[in-house]
Amino acid sequence: MSVARRLAEFVTETRAADLPPQTMDYATMLVASTIASAAAGRGIDSARIVRELAKERGGAPQASLWFEPEVKLPAADAAQANAVMSDAAASDDSDLRAIVHCGTPLTAASLAIAEREGKTGEEVLAAIVLGYEAAGRIGEAITPAFRERGFHGCLVAIFAAAVAAGRLLGLGPSRMTQTIALSATSIGGLMAAANTSTAREYHGGLATMLGINAALAAQRGFRGKGRILECRHGFFETYGGIEAAIAGTEATGDLGASWDIVTDMAVKLVPGGHPSHALAEAAANAARDGDIKPEQVESITVSRPGMTALTGPLHPTDLIDMAHSPAYFLAAGVADRSFGWAHASPEKIANPVIHGLIDKVRVGPPPTGNTDRYRQGATVTIRTLDGREVTSTVYVPKGAGILGIDWADIDAKYRTLVPLAGVASDEIEKSLARIHDFRGVKQMSELVGLLEAGSRPR
Repeated sequence: MSVARRLAEFVTETRAADLPPQTMDYATMLVASTIASAAAGRGIDSARIVRELAKERGGAPQASLWFEPEVKLPAADAAQANAVMSDAAASDDSDLRAIVHCGTPLTAASLAIAEREGKTGEEVLAAIVLGYEAAGRIGEAITPAFRERGFHGCLVAIFAAAVAAGRLLGLGPSRMTQTIALSATSIGGLMAAANTSTAREYHGGLATMLGINAALAAQRGFRGKGRILECRHGFFETYGGIEAAIAGTEATGDLGASWDIVTDMAVKLVPGGHPSHALAEAAANAARDGDIKPEQVESITVSRPGMTALTGPLHPTDLIDMAHSPAYFLAAGVADRSFGWAHASPEKIANPVIHGLIDKVRVGPPPTGNTDRYRQGATVTIRTLDGREVTSTVYVPKGAGILGIDWADIDAKYRTLVPLAGVASDEIEKSLARIHDFRGVKQMSELVGLLEAGSRPR
């Protein structure tokens, strides 16, 4: 039996009732988080361009563009545009093993297909949980090699969108196998482009659209190579350099024993790249603990497993730079003793106090103790001009499923970001209430209709 077939049987035969309540709760949080991130990204040029192109193409009115009143497009096109909005804001989610953003393609694809097919909220949540599981298992088999080879996480995220779409289309094991197989050969993406340009969200949109297309093609009987994951020169070997037997075991072992959406997902509670969130958190903790003011700082030293030098832009000038600048996160955490949504604003990105502290950031030796506890975590030490040192360690950033995610944090994110799309406060509260009760939603219009209504001129 092929790896794709084994995964296909699992994701098609598992019932919503079989899924642990926590997985469904976290899937609900992903819906809220992704819509909030999309609201923040709606005004970004890359999102606007993809949205305009989708509207120009037109087509069957199957699914809604979020925050666009009365605009419906083919499901794959609507989902692509919605995904680009979410990815553009760098405020979505990550799988902490490889910083793959599965929540955006999962939510965008699931809501679009559910709207097209008339599916319920419970069916959407189950599709999200199982799509996350399939993508996480395939991704883990090629991690960290695919990143070291320069590939972007979109080549894993496509499986999330594809499996969720296939599940909502009601595919059986044979056609879900083909959905996975077609996804494996549908997408590429280079990390170098994503780290320094808006190719990042372009990747996310393509992963969403192409995942849906794989499911739709498989539904009609299109066939790929069923063993493409594990064959010679196949997915596992090409991207991960891993032997088929090893990869297959990692991807299919102990299915249902644990759930990736609980153990490995993290929702962003602050903007920017997830690998830097713990840096800002630890830096802010140390500044508060030591009551250290910016003018007192001699140096800021960061230590984490595998980190030997600062990466990304040292002095960011825009959102893309900020999202990939560990130095900015460290300096901003020290300067403001906190890090939040405001730090993605042009004013904060240009703040001279933060830029002064950036020049004091250093990379220390990697930690030697408790290294297995660091999951995108970091240790930060602030040294003052009078010789004091204050250290803080954050092993896992806030918002990680493994720590437990608080609905209060998700609600705060939603209420902070959704107004950026022009949604009125009453629709924000109504839509958030529908998300909280998403298992009871019978039609996607109950949610997306509220988002549309909030965008209309008043």
